Amino acid sequence: MNAVNLKQLAQELNLSVSTVSRALRDSWEISTPTKQRVFDLAKRMNFQPNPYASSLRKHRSRTIAVVIPEVANNFFALAIKGIETVAREKGYHVLIYLTNEEVAEEMAVASSLQNGRVDGVIVSLCGSTQDTRHLMELQQRNIPLVFFDRVADNFIAPKVTTNDCESGYVATEHLVQAGCRRIAHLTISMSLSISHRRQEGYVNALRRWELPEDPGMVVHCDGGEEETYRMLKELFMSDRRPDGVFASVEKLAVMTYHVCRELGLRIPEDVKVISFSNLVTASLLNPSLTTIAQPAYDMGKEAATMLFRRLEKKYIVLPDDQVMLPAKLEVRNSTMG
Repeated sequence: MNAVNLKQLAQELNLSVSTVSRALRDSWEISTPTKQRVFDLAKRMNFQPNPYASSLRKHRSRTIAVVIPEVANNFFALAIKGIETVAREKGYHVLIYLTNEEVAEEMAVASSLQNGRVDGVIVSLCGSTQDTRHLMELQQRNIPLVFFDRVADNFIAPKVTTNDCESGYVATEHLVQAGCRRIAHLTISMSLSISHRRQEGYVNALRRWELPEDPGMVVHCDGGEEETYRMLKELFMSDRRPDGVFASVEKLAVMTYHVCRELGLRIPEDVKVISFSNLVTASLLNPSLTTIAQPAYDMGKEAATMLFRRLEKKYIVLPDDQVMLPAKLEVRNSTMG
């Protein structure tokens, strides 16, 4: 028996081929009764769509790109799982591009994606990105773009973030309530919106609890690992050694553990530590690490869902749609005692 095609379905239903095609894609342009007629007949006639032919007609690759700055951060591993969950359901492949926190790499990736090898892009910026014209060029070529976590505030595109300012406040207040009075904030590149918002929450908490704002307690760790380690070691060896540390990313918390161990400082007796982190091993560290855990998997799913809404054109997606998901405080031994 020959396979049933779209043209035969259209003839049986006395509809155009394009109407049947849109109905099978569950397009918002087609009424529910018409969709039901199409679905029922397709089922009775055992219609099997040809995704390969469909992708050729639409010039689609059925592939999306995910551009991330690093893989050492467990947040991105979980976010990718969320993205891949949605992509698999849609029959799409996912290509992962790593920029290694280098703007030049990010620009090179954006340039390579302009040739149509992917249908859409999900991106989290590297720490030093300030000019986003290379990403605007993707949009100009009608390649949908969605930001997550590290977003470009002035770029008109859908964005998925977490409540960074509020979470920065919660982290700092938790240290204050644990007895800390000299709280250091370890942050990454201030080019990133997440850095500004987390530091804003930190400052707001200090003001709320009437603690001094010491610029020397804000350590910008945007250099290499050796430079960052040296800066942290100097901080903990100084006369104004902090009794609490709020790290904006997990690698800075782990580095704090190493510095404290080298200097013979005890966590949490001498210094309490809290960090934004999705480390699955946070509870296994010695002592276990108190964290602000972002819903990384859900953020990845939401970013992918927003991208596919634009690709499938089933829904009206505003260019500046934004979704903010809440992070969660997980109290462990590094801030107790």
